[in-house]
Amino acid sequence: MNKMLLAAAVLVFSYNSQAAQDPQTVFNRACGACHNGQLPMAPKKGDKAAWEPRLAKGMDTLVSSVTNGFNAMPPRGLCMDCTAEDYQAVIQWMTE
Repeated sequence: MNKMLLAAAVLVFSYNSQAAQDPQTVFNRACGACHNGQLPMAPKKGDKAAWEPRLAKGMDTLVSSVTNGFNAMPPRGLCMDCTAEDYQAVIQWMTE
């Protein structure tokens, strides 16, 4: 029984170490409402000039801002089932 629990824990940990959700799907479901241009202070997908100063703060800071909320962005960026890895993948996708 303990070996089964250990195996399950290892699988869960390895599963959570990568983005579990497709970044574009998450964007369309949770992020696009603000990051498609409806909110002037939210950087639009692909707007390199708007993303540059944010990216300069580092990915950990950006993920923390999404997780905890920042200015007009609500905590978790309206994606309640996203992991830190999902947020990172969406941020990378939006900045391409």
